[in-house]
Amino acid sequence: MDNISIFLCFVIGLISLILISFKKRYAYWRDRGIANLEATIPFGNLPMGKVHIKDITDPIYKQKKPGAPFMGAYFFRTPVVVATDLDFIQNVLVKDFSNFHERGMYVNEEDDPLSGHMFSLDGEKWKSLRAKLSPTFTSGKMKFMFPTVVDVADTLNSTLAEVLKTESELEVRDLLSRFTTDVIGTCAFGIECNSLKTTDSEFRNFGSKIFDKPLHGPLMELFRTQYPNLARRLHVRVVSKEIEDFFMGLVRETISYREKNNVRRNDFMDLLIRLKNGEALDERSQKLGRVTFEEIAAQAFVFFVAGFETSSTNMLFTLYELALNPDIQEKARREIEIILSKYEGKLTYEAVQDMVYVDQIISGK
Repeated sequence: MDNISIFLCFVIGLISLILISFKKRYAYWRDRGIANLEATIPFGNLPMGKVHIKDITDPIYKQKKPGAPFMGAYFFRTPVVVATDLDFIQNVLVKDFSNFHERGMYVNEEDDPLSGHMFSLDGEKWKSLRAKLSPTFTSGKMKFMFPTVVDVADTLNSTLAEVLKTESELEVRDLLSRFTTDVIGTCAFGIECNSLKTTDSEFRNFGSKIFDKPLHGPLMELFRTQYPNLARRLHVRVVSKEIEDFFMGLVRETISYREKNNVRRNDFMDLLIRLKNGEALDERSQKLGRVTFEEIAAQAFVFFVAGFETSSTNMLFTLYELALNPDIQEKARREIEIILSKYEGKLTYEAVQDMVYVDQIISGK
């Protein structure tokens, strides 16, 4: 047998083993008598191409079995549960949450410290970090940050007024992204990003790079998701070194300046610094120990990443729907005017809490 024949036999054998492996894996739910969708090699139940999460879950919900609390599906080779019953969802998220806290996200804290944030961590690390950070997200702490948000909103109003003097049309998506960048940059990092005043701010540019220029393509994402231990041994990162250097440097400079000059602000960074220095935000946090610099940087990073794009998109869709429904827009305007009159025309935390109809619009209720 010549070398080419040997090579072809090897390739055919390897492909056969891979197919058999997938077939066996895709029998996971069937062997356990669980209703499931037929999976396609190699993506499982994930459609090819970039799609919305709704396009992934819709076929599963449509084929759910009566009385079954969940459906079985496959994320590439990994069997996953898709909850389809409200009571079951409540059990997972509330009653039995201690058994369902893992997220299955790739984390590499050693080579990529910004990946070690609360959204991705699992197990005891996640429990410990969540317990330490929970006091930073109380309504009281959010209330302290509210004046900072109002200041940025005033800048948004003035920027919008300036733009409309010279232009009849504007890109609302970009304007709102710059607004949320400034809000989170101020609250999470305690810096003036000035994204509203200049479209080329460094903070805004790095925020765009996170989403517009991902470090890896789909194949590498598949590899690190399916084989996380091997990916860590190979030092695979989630965040690019350029972005890491920027955010780590920013947090380091912010902490150094505040501690050196004894600066205190009502923002997220101030709370994180207090945790780093062993200060208690409440009775429970005093017993949990300090957070490290890397943990501070990672939480500030995810606070920014999870906030600026999602918030601006929600605002964009809200404005679009209000434009299509002038009657709803007018009703919201009347509520705002009535409530602001109670608070002497000032947009306070309590005033926003009283705007029930506006909250329903934003929340899509």
